[in-house]
Amino acid sequence: MGINPKTVAKWRKRATVEDLKTGPKAPHSTTLSEAEEAMVVAFRRHTLLPLDDCLYALQPSIPHLTRSALHRCLQRHGISRLPDIEGDKPKRQRFKRYPIGFFHIDIAEVQTAEGKALLSLSKGCTCSSASTAPASSRSPSWSTRLIDEQPGSFSNTC
Repeated sequence: MGINPKTVAKWRKRATVEDLKTGPKAPHSTTLSEAEEAMVVAFRRHTLLPLDDCLYALQPSIPHLTRSALHRCLQRHGISRLPDIEGDKPKRQRFKRYPIGFFHIDIAEVQTAEGKALLSLSKGCTCSSASTAPASSRSPSWSTRLIDEQPGSFSNTC
């Protein structure tokens, strides 16, 4: 039959007749660290934004993030597709109406292998874009400092 006898011996040792998985035993990212991957997952779960919007919002924080790396990360964690059924989605509340120029800044706690990390999510209240940055504390002065240090992230979000 043209089959190597070693291959036949290997097949006979198996308990089942199905093919074994050919990929890695424990899939992991080759481009993202565990902390970056946790940041991506927390951002997606928190905002429920589409893939391209997540990419646009996360690239300032993770410059080497590509669309394909983001998609593979979301697939690994089972959140690559947004929920279709209205009952599965968490209830989204409308932002309080503010004049143009105000931002909603939220701080999410992300669990990583190294411990807890804080992630800030800022969203312009008059548009649908968002941006992220690692947070150093939960204080209001930190939010003000974030806006002062990263004016480009907030000026062109709409």
